[in-house]
Amino acid sequence: MEGFLFQASLYLIAVVLAVPIASRLGLGSVLGYLVAGIVIGPVFGLVGSETKDLQHFAEFGVVMMLFLIGLELDPRALWAMRDRLLGLGGLQILVTTLVVTLGVLTLGYGWRIALTLGVILSLSSTAIVLQTLSEKRLMPTGGGRSAFSVLLMQDIAVIPILAFLPLLALPGARALAKAQAAETHTAMGFLQELPPWGVTLVTLGAVATVALAGQYLVRPIYTYVHHARLREVNTALALMIVVTIASLMLLVGLSPALGAFLAGVVLANSEFKHELEADIAPFKGLLLGLFFITVGAGIDVDLFLSKPATLIGLTLALMAAKGLVLYALGFLFRLRGRNQWLFTLGLAQAGEFGFVLTSFALKQRILPEALAQSLLLVIALSMFLTPLFFILHDYMARRMKDEGDAAQDDEIDEQKPIIIAGVGRFGQVVNRMVTMSGFETTVIDHDIKVIQLLRKFGFKGYVGDPTRPELLKAAGIDAAQVLVVCLDDRAAATQLVHYARRQREDLHIIVRAHDREHVFELHRAGADDVVREYFDASLRVGRYVLENAGLSEFEANEIEKTFYKLDRAAVRDLAEVWKPGVPSDKNPQYIARARELNRELEAALLSRFADKKKKMIEDDAA
Repeated sequence: MEGFLFQASLYLIAVVLAVPIASRLGLGSVLGYLVAGIVIGPVFGLVGSETKDLQHFAEFGVVMMLFLIGLELDPRALWAMRDRLLGLGGLQILVTTLVVTLGVLTLGYGWRIALTLGVILSLSSTAIVLQTLSEKRLMPTGGGRSAFSVLLMQDIAVIPILAFLPLLALPGARALAKAQAAETHTAMGFLQELPPWGVTLVTLGAVATVALAGQYLVRPIYTYVHHARLREVNTALALMIVVTIASLMLLVGLSPALGAFLAGVVLANSEFKHELEADIAPFKGLLLGLFFITVGAGIDVDLFLSKPATLIGLTLALMAAKGLVLYALGFLFRLRGRNQWLFTLGLAQAGEFGFVLTSFALKQRILPEALAQSLLLVIALSMFLTPLFFILHDYMARRMKDEGDAAQDDEIDEQKPIIIAGVGRFGQVVNRMVTMSGFETTVIDHDIKVIQLLRKFGFKGYVGDPTRPELLKAAGIDAAQVLVVCLDDRAAATQLVHYARRQREDLHIIVRAHDREHVFELHRAGADDVVREYFDASLRVGRYVLENAGLSEFEANEIEKTFYKLDRAAVRDLAEVWKPGVPSDKNPQYIARARELNRELEAALLSRFADKKKKMIEDDAA
């Protein structure tokens, strides 16, 4: 027990220390997990042989990841992006596999090993690339959307790859792998005694069972469990679904990831899809993190130190080969400029599924142990270099014209009197209220998913960066009556207000602010009306409190309106003493004026209903 707790403490301490540092440096959580594993494993030797056993358990995180991927697969969305998904994504996998296979063949390896390496190294890192694209706000660009399509196709392709790899093993090695698996799973020993058609029937029966159970059995079970209204039971049910399906797939000799993926697709349109995601996601993240730590702990540092130049050279050669393929495909699919370079540099690495497939190929005796260790090092090194490639893209993007991005924005074909920049949860409510009142709006947002969601419900919107002058001009900024800025990005909102006010002195600008200091920034930028995102909701809650504390609805409403007017005036007053870049609690003049305004506000509210409060106190005393 003590040994287990000690090892668990080591892994958790490594995660807590390494992952936040890696994230803050922009390296991504996956690299943080890998570094943590390397530190507690090869560097300090704090963990030992138990790492391999732990890795088998942690691989279940991959099963959960594929279950969640299946849940996210909306057939209509897939059909809408079929050209890039199947065309760009499919070609990337096939061409990269071919190029890498030919390269490995020139090194003197056999075609089975060469093809295995080609398939494994054709995949890129979903975790690193998507996280970086989101952090840098590059997802809405043409290069970002193309990269997402390729990554989604790669995630889907993992399923057939897992089914295909065993066929590349030599017959004797394949039989030995099956025999070893049969020793662990008695059902597999039974399957080996069946004729080929019997094995096929059992396999198809298992897949059909998963599909039918997901469609007809899970729903009533979930309804039954949901009536208990216990969150932990719902979580247990979600885990039970994934674990049971994985076990069934193992019993019939299939990949548990395949079964989990199929179950996710079947349940994608169920009414409890989002709750399943919420229940599974924490376990998936924890187990995947544990898996990456065990991979890092299992990396042979001595091997790297014995031939660093060779391994680094192979890594750079791999990334160069993938980069050439990606650049050519990007050009073929009409990506230009910074979008083409983002697509090329962003996907040039190997991915986290490479660890999974390498481990799987090793178990199937397709790859020798020494080659597998070198392959793991090459995959890890390519992932370590990826942040540098994104930095290179940022440098190149600053030196390029915006033509590559401009071509990817929607063409705005209408100009309306009201422009709404940003339609997240805040902007959507504004747009609904205005349009349902009979007014017409031009809605712009950089997130294609948000615009697609808006269009599903019958509202028109355009994909593009609202801060770009040419896009605002196309939207009719020169003739618009009102500009509503609802952007999530604080700096972008302030920048947009600055630009709009310089263009139009008479334009009425309404802006969503994140906090009080943002209000000051926006007032100085030229905004007419500034709305703090939580202020109105807080006022409503305060009014409800007063109503239930003894005031009438009228009295509580009057206090709410009084507080609103006085606080707005106070904010404009405080804006005069606010100093940009200086925290409010470090500005003595601001603090003094804030205290004075608070006393005035309290006095105004108390004097308005002093008699009512006095009567309430007397009643309580009686």
